[in-house]
Amino acid sequence: MTVDDKLIEKLSKLSSLEIDDERKESLKTELADIINFVENLNEIDVSNIDATFNTVEGGTPLREDISKQDLDMSKQILENAPKSENGYFVVPKIIE
Repeated sequence: MTVDDKLIEKLSKLSSLEIDDERKESLKTELADIINFVENLNEIDVSNIDATFNTVEGGTPLREDISKQDLDMSKQILENAPKSENGYFVVPKIIE
């Protein structure tokens, strides 16, 4: 894959970034180096190497879903709310 001005313009548009003309040349070099590095990684044969990490077997440890009421925390949260009343947030009405 070659990194040219057309690719830089496309990346600039996709990322919504404005790239200065003097920065484009150094960016082309940096992107070419990154692509070459990844291409080198693709050449490594890892078919005989076992995976050292697998999420399928172990899974994610789950915790019990226990509800608890912490009035101190509720009060602290409501103190930071713009408006609150009777322990609830007051928000603008959006449905009439």
